[in-house]
Amino acid sequence: MNQDLSIIQLVLHASTVVQLVVLLLLIVSITSWAAIFRKLRAFGVVRELNDEFEHNFWSGNSLNDLYASAAQNTDHTGPMERIFASGMREYQKLRERRIADPAALLDGARRAMRASFQRETDTAESYLSFLASVGSISPYVGLFGTVWGIMHAFTGLAGLQQVTLATVAPGIAESLVTTAIGLFAAIPAVVAYNRFARDIDRLAIKLETFIEEFSNILQRNLGVQPPRPAAQAGY
Repeated sequence: MNQDLSIIQLVLHASTVVQLVVLLLLIVSITSWAAIFRKLRAFGVVRELNDEFEHNFWSGNSLNDLYASAAQNTDHTGPMERIFASGMREYQKLRERRIADPAALLDGARRAMRASFQRETDTAESYLSFLASVGSISPYVGLFGTVWGIMHAFTGLAGLQQVTLATVAPGIAESLVTTAIGLFAAIPAVVAYNRFARDIDRLAIKLETFIEEFSNILQRNLGVQPPRPAAQAGY
């Protein structure tokens, strides 16, 4: 491309509406990239903290020691450790209230862990709706700029008696820039959304598995008998 048809020159010579559309798409693109890098860093920290706590949990440490460590380091705990702390906190509160029913103790701990699990998944899903909106809306915003630019270009050519490719090309090129920028903003957002949605599903499965395993440990400590499966009718 020569200097007259470079992207910067096209945007500078475009109409005001097209320039506003380009500016909006650039702001959205920069914001989405910031959200993407923030989520990548957050998921890396979550995986590291979960792996560290899981190693400590299955290394033979007592539940009271693990709970004391989680209570002291509340600012450096992962989702799995916070779920564990919620269950242990509710379990100890019920024990302090002289509740001796093992089933009630186990049910209270499970409900507390489920509530904490919901909070963790809500936190993990932050920015996903924004990335989904960017991925779905940006191409249409760019298309709006393109349609407006083409309409403006053809309106300017209406008064000319002789129209050549040299007179049409700059206006059309100015309009198509908005579509390109819209796709530039949308494609990374869609890819990141799919990646993070898959990571959140894996994290949720891992946390749910931990809740069941920890519940089984409490169940064995309390001496609660597991529910028997319903008898199947024979032939």
